[in-house]
Parts: sequence; structure tokens; C-alpha cells
Amino acid sequence: MMGSRHLHIATEVAQALKNGEPVVALESTIISHGMPYPENVESAQMSEQVIRERGATPATVAVLGGVLTVGMTEEQLHHLGRDSAIPKASRRDLAALLAHGRDGATTVATTMMGADAAGIRFFATGGIGGVHRGAQQSFDISADLAELSRTPVCVVCAGAKLILDIGLTLEVLETLGVPILGYKTDDFPAFYTRSSGFVVDYRVDNPQQVVGILRIHWEQLVGGGVVVANPIPEAYEMDRREMEEDITRALASCAAQGVTGKHVTPFLLSELHRDTGGESLHANKQLVYHNCAVAADIAIVYCSSR
Repeated sequence: MMGSRHLHIATEVAQALKNGEPVVALESTIISHGMPYPENVESAQMSEQVIRERGATPATVAVLGGVLTVGMTEEQLHHLGRDSAIPKASRRDLAALLAHGRDGATTVATTMMGADAAGIRFFATGGIGGVHRGAQQSFDISADLAELSRTPVCVVCAGAKLILDIGLTLEVLETLGVPILGYKTDDFPAFYTRSSGFVVDYRVDNPQQVVGILRIHWEQLVGGGVVVANPIPEAYEMDRREMEEDITRALASCAAQGVTGKHVTPFLLSELHRDTGGESLHANKQLVYHNCAVAADIAIVYCSSR
């Protein structure tokens, strides 16, 4: 547990956890680096609303003034959405941001850390990070994968982002011992599309099946994270071939402009949003809302069966 001086849990979230009620964590990178203002804040508010409507408590995570904050106020959400200078905060950045009293938008990895510190076991996001295309030369591999191997949080996502090397990402997750459960699917989704061309480890068709696996994984085996891969709803799925063409152009632009490291993903997503005339941004929102609903459903069953 992180020291209380650097960890703040919102009253609503703390009370829900004390009462054994379902809580679902949300990341803040999608606010600060995923969408323009005020669309980013509106999307964050809608994500929280979806979780509330399903019967759980949302807990958006961010670093604010050197404090890992679990549960945001409206004012804090707008602060994250307006200030484009707020840096992405992955595991390597966390201690420095806390020590220097700075702000940071949490990635999947640091949101998992914040959730775990607060005692939250469920987290809804868009897509996990992974092995970037060309990683054989760049060694660009997201810290999300290592975090999944060590932190006991169930991450409900639309698979991995299509801009990544999906095959290598799955290979690394297998090596790290991270179970991948396909929610009502045998195919591993790739963010904007329902299938990446790869299969999941195991299919689950309802929250009860997910909870059964989680209990054994966390309570009787090695622990660590679990990925629940939840495909984007069919109505919002984008054409995979067209997306691949757009990604190829975006990657070329990324290389031409010398974008590297943690700036690559937000740059590529921004390029895709522009090239698709906003269609990919709309799909991004819808898959996040869908993941919020499923994460809340699983969290409710988990808490009710304790």
C-alpha cells in the first residue's frame, strides 16, 4: 500500500470499498492525450455514468499535485482535459511525479497501480498497450504488459490497439503468464475491429464465468492481472483493411516526424482520428463505454459472491 501522503481515495470510492461494493477504475491518459477538449471530458463523464447506471462506483485515476488520486471531481476532470501539457505517467514516471508534486495522466500500467493501492480489482479501458510494430529494432514495448503480470487487477478492454504488433503482444503476455479471456468471443479483438486474426486463451460468456476464473487466479494461484477482451459492438466496428491502410500512413508520418517513445501512441491515434474524419474517435468512445458496462457487470457479480 502506498503511503497516504501520496495516495488519495475519494470519499465516495472509499465508502464503496469499505462496504464491499463494486468499484471500477478508469484511466486518465484517454482524457489528457486521447481526445480534444471538451470532448475528452464529456467522454470521461459518460464512462463514469455508464458504470453508475450498471450499479457500480467509478474511480478515475490520475496524479494531481504529487498525489495518486483515485476518484475525480468534475473540476479535476476538466483540469485534466484542458491542460495539454500534463505528461503521460507510466510506472517509471510515478515516483518522480509524486516527489516533485506534479500532475500526470495515468496509463493502463499506473491506473492498475492506483487501483491496486486503493483495493480496486476492476478496470475498464479502451485497449491495452503492447509490442509496437518494428519493436525488433526499436524495443518499444509498453509497460502495460509487465504490469499485467504483477498487479491483481482485471482489465476489461477491446483487446490491444490495432496500431500494435498484435501477434508479438500476445506472445509476450503468454510468456508473462497473463490469462486472456474472450468475452463472448473466441477471437482476440483489435480495438476498432472485432477480430485481430488471433484467438484468445479461453472464452467466457457471462460475468459468472469470469469471476470463477478470477477467484482461482487471485486466491489460489499466482495472482497478477487478467485481460478480459471485449470486442467493440458490431454497430461501431470499422473496416480492418481500411484501418490498416490508415495505420500504414500514420506510421510513415510518425517516422518522418521523428516521434518516439510514449508520444507514439497518442500521435498515431490523432492521425487516425483525422484521416477517418472522426469515425475512429467515435468508435473509440463507444468501445470504452461498452467496456465500462461489462467491467461493472463483472465487478457486481464478484462483490455479490464474496
